[in-house]
Amino acid sequence: MLKVNDFAQQKQLGTTSKSPRWVAAYKWEKYEAVTRVEEIVIQVGKTGVLTPVAHLTSVDIAGSTVSRASLHNRDEIERLGVRIGDWVVVEKAGKIIPHVVRVEEHRRNGSEHPFDFPDRCPECDSEVEQDPGGVYIRCLNPNCPAQLRESLRFFASRAAMDIEGLGIKLIEQLLEAGLLTSLTDIYRLKDLREELLSLERMGEKSVDNLLRAIEESKTRPLWRLLTGLNIRHVGTRHAHVLADVFGTLDEIRRQSEETLAAVDEIGSVIAHSVHSFFASPVGRRLVDEFRLLGLNLGKPVQQEETQPQTGPLTGKTVVVTGTLSRFTRDEIKELIHEHGGKPAGSVSKQTDFVVAGEKAGSKQAKAQQLGVPVLTEDEFLAMLGPVES
Repeated sequence: MLKVNDFAQQKQLGTTSKSPRWVAAYKWEKYEAVTRVEEIVIQVGKTGVLTPVAHLTSVDIAGSTVSRASLHNRDEIERLGVRIGDWVVVEKAGKIIPHVVRVEEHRRNGSEHPFDFPDRCPECDSEVEQDPGGVYIRCLNPNCPAQLRESLRFFASRAAMDIEGLGIKLIEQLLEAGLLTSLTDIYRLKDLREELLSLERMGEKSVDNLLRAIEESKTRPLWRLLTGLNIRHVGTRHAHVLADVFGTLDEIRRQSEETLAAVDEIGSVIAHSVHSFFASPVGRRLVDEFRLLGLNLGKPVQQEETQPQTGPLTGKTVVVTGTLSRFTRDEIKELIHEHGGKPAGSVSKQTDFVVAGEKAGSKQAKAQQLGVPVLTEDEFLAMLGPVES
C-alpha cells in the first residue's frame, strides 16, 4: 500500500466518489506457491523418453491454475528427494513453465512414500535403457504405441507439417480404429473416407476439411518434413540449415557423417543422428513412401542459392520473448530465418537484438543488463519492411 501522510497534500489530492486519491493498494503477482504432490506418473514421448510428471493439488500461480509439473528424469527426482504426498514449492520458470523448486521436508508426517521409477515401459512393457552418459531413460521398442501416438501428434503440429484438424483426440481415435499405423498412413486416409465418417464427431464437413488439410500439407517446405520426421537432436533450426545447404531429402541422406558434421551449426552429434536415421530401414522406408505419396522432398540447390542471404537480418542472432500480437513463436522464428537471421533461445553477448512482446520476462531483463538492443514487435517489423501477417 502507498499512502501520502501529509495532510495538506491529502487535501490537495482529494477523493473520488469511491475512494481517496492519496492512498493506493497494489497486489503483487506471485510466481511460486506451495502445494502437494498427489501422484507421479510416467509419460512416454515421441523419442521413447520416460518423463515423470507430478500431479499436484491445483494452485494459482501468476494468474493461472497449475496442476502438473514435469520432474524431467529419474536423477531429478533423486536430487529433489521428492516423494508422493510431499508438500513442494512450485515456481513458474520464466513466469511460464511450472517446475518443482524444493520439498518442504518439515511438513512430512510419515504418509509420504518414494516413487519407484519403472524398469519397463509403462505403455508397452518393453525394456528401457538409460542413455549412455546421459540422464534420460528410453523405451527400446520402436513400435511402442505411445511413441507412435506422440510422433503422429508432433508430425501434424504447427511446428512441423501443420495439418489443421489432426489433433491428439482425433489421432487417438484413428489409432484405436486401426486407421493409422505409421506417419505415412496419414496420407492414405483419403482412401478411407467411409471409415472416417464412422468416427465420433466426424461429419462430412469435418472429414472434407481434414482431407483437404492433409493434401495441402504435401506442399510444405522440406524443413517442415525434416522436423516432422522426429530425428533425435534435429529441431526446426537444424532442419532449416540442412534444407538450405543440401536442398533435397535424397541429397541429405546421401551425405557421409563427416560431411554433415562439417556443416555450420550441425556438428558431430546431430550429424551422427541424421546419418543413422537415413541409413536405417525405417528412415529409408519413410523417404521412399513419402516420395510415392507425393510429398515435397525439396529441390536441388542452385549455385546462386548457396550464396549468403542478404537482408536486414543477415548474420544476426535474434531472440524473441513474451507474447506477440501478430505471430506465434514458430511463425516469428520462420520469419527471422526467411530474412537471413538466426533465431536463438537464450540471450548472450552474441545476441544482436531481442524482440519483446507482452509479459516479456527474464530474457528482456538479461538483454538490458548486457546492453543488447530490445525492440518491440512493431519496431522489428518496421526493420523488415512490408510483411504479410
